[in-house]
Amino acid sequence: METTVKSELFNRDLSWLKFNERILMEAERESVPLLERIKFLSIFSSNLDEFYRVRMPVLLALEKLSNKEDSDIHINADLVKTANKLISEQQQRYGKTLQLDIIPKLQENKIELVYGHHFSAEIENEIRRYFLSQVLAFLQPVSVHEETNFFPSNNELYFLVTTKEDGVHKAYILNIPSDELPRFYKIDKKDKTFIVFLDDIVRFHLDVVFKDVEVTGCFSFKITRDAEIDLKDEYSGSLSEQLEVQLSKRDNGLATRFLHQPGIPKHVIALLKKLFNLKKANLVEGGQYHNLKDLMSFPVKNAELSNKSWPKICNSDLVEGSLIDAINQKDIIIHTPYQSYDTVLRFFNEAAIDKDVKEIYLTIYRVATDSKIINALISAAKNGKKVFVLVELKARFDEANNIKWAKKMKAQGVEIVYSVTALKVHAKIALVKKQVGDRMHYTGLLATGNFNESTAAFYTDHILMTANKDILREIELLFIFLAKRVKPEKTEPINFEHILVAQFNLQQKFLSLIDREIEYAKAGKDASITIKLNNLEEKTLINKLYEASQAGVKITMFVRSICRLIAGVEGMSENITITRIVDRYLEHGRVFIFNNLGKQDVYLGSADWMNRNIYRRIEVCFPIYDEAIKAEILQIINIQKQDNLQAVIIDEEMNNIPVKKDGTLIASQSEIYKFLKNQS
Repeated sequence: METTVKSELFNRDLSWLKFNERILMEAERESVPLLERIKFLSIFSSNLDEFYRVRMPVLLALEKLSNKEDSDIHINADLVKTANKLISEQQQRYGKTLQLDIIPKLQENKIELVYGHHFSAEIENEIRRYFLSQVLAFLQPVSVHEETNFFPSNNELYFLVTTKEDGVHKAYILNIPSDELPRFYKIDKKDKTFIVFLDDIVRFHLDVVFKDVEVTGCFSFKITRDAEIDLKDEYSGSLSEQLEVQLSKRDNGLATRFLHQPGIPKHVIALLKKLFNLKKANLVEGGQYHNLKDLMSFPVKNAELSNKSWPKICNSDLVEGSLIDAINQKDIIIHTPYQSYDTVLRFFNEAAIDKDVKEIYLTIYRVATDSKIINALISAAKNGKKVFVLVELKARFDEANNIKWAKKMKAQGVEIVYSVTALKVHAKIALVKKQVGDRMHYTGLLATGNFNESTAAFYTDHILMTANKDILREIELLFIFLAKRVKPEKTEPINFEHILVAQFNLQQKFLSLIDREIEYAKAGKDASITIKLNNLEEKTLINKLYEASQAGVKITMFVRSICRLIAGVEGMSENITITRIVDRYLEHGRVFIFNNLGKQDVYLGSADWMNRNIYRRIEVCFPIYDEAIKAEILQIINIQKQDNLQAVIIDEEMNNIPVKKDGTLIASQSEIYKFLKNQS
């Protein structure tokens, strides 16, 4: 009789906040180089903004629906309250780290970040010159009253300035032009460097903006709005046109947060709530400075205060002649960012110019702003090749960039197809067809991350280059399906036997692979599973992992961000451990390893185990058949299992518990770099 498992799932949004806490922990760690700690502060702030744009609207909507008498949706009544409490606690830690630790250490290194006080006399004149010559031109004060016709841009910075004019109290909104000018102004004085916020340059020159007026207060604020795009199947016109319309409306969406410096008069806040539709927004008192994600552009370069450089390992230097011909002889795998992305760029560049290459196929989800890959595809089309590109226009925050490139490619003769409405194509696949004699040879790229040379510099991903006929025939079938622009349920079933494709066989195959390990465990044989994901949410797969744990299967999981599986619970998940690794690179590759009595079935792919990935996207996971590459993947994962410096264990409450530091101290990313360097 099979074990039945009661579903136990941690809330996804609270789990995400726990992940952001892990980012904050890196900013707090004194062993991390000082300028890298500042970058982690930036990442934390950026993540929190995204939480309010993407996740908080869902929490608020769920809370509203749950409160309806006839609703069948029920959530913890304190969920929004709990999220706000976690955020508040994290922000307190953030402020303490920045003000009591980071800033003093900058001062020790003769870097003065002017924070919360006026400029010193030695830089005051230079700041005023900069304000009058550069900043003043961008300032646009707007009077606040019942008839004010002004709408603050999403996540942009503003001051609320209160004045007294002829005995009358007034208020103005004044923009801080960080969208036009650098957020930080740098001044070098002898052996000391001063860094000044643009905010303060404006704040301390209000006498120029508001002449002959008594300024009674100046308070920073910003409004964060819902980032969701609601596309309906019944919309008329092309999907591209729909998205362009929606993008123009996005920043006028529902306000989810009004973040402000304390002290704004209550009657002014009441007026702002009315003017800017803030009734349902979280009113959050913050510090003097917002958008500290801008710390990513902190204008100090100092090798001694930064991570030691890891020069990229360039595998393509080892390939003489045609890279495509080399792939036909043997599979190649690239592990970014340890290894150079140049090999991927070379693949597309050679395909674009090779007279025998006849056709190129590619899926695009997120590409670089100045994409070399897209330019190679345009060259290929101009060189007379058939180039087919599936462009996903619904990649959140990248819609405009994808639309731009789609139009440019189409104008140059590339065949462009957009994914069907309500179904995202998240697969990262490419196929090249080359004429060799009277036969067509296939070469392909299958990746865990986007075809994006910019993010490849700091995302850990795996790109397989293969000429495996079985895999590439199925990739061709998938491209044929995508060209039809139909939903999977409206087409003839495709019998994928090698690649795993969401909407077709991906979930079923993973369930069967877990079932096989369960049967081995029940038979008293060694049974284990190792899975590495960005996010883990989907209920059916989680329940199957609980079932496997109860059967005695040893399960090791690496989950970077959202995790709804609760590990280490006796009788439910005591055989499951979950580890989170945060270091200089963003862990992004998805890896699936099933012991199979020691023969080790290894899959890589684009799919997280989220509802959206399993049920509403086209994802591709692919097997590793080359034994040398399989051994390489297993070794990389084995190194990560030994991490006791950058890894934390995720406990029942999703807390980040540092791994016990027994024996040799191992930071897995550093060790992986050394391993791959020795392999080259």
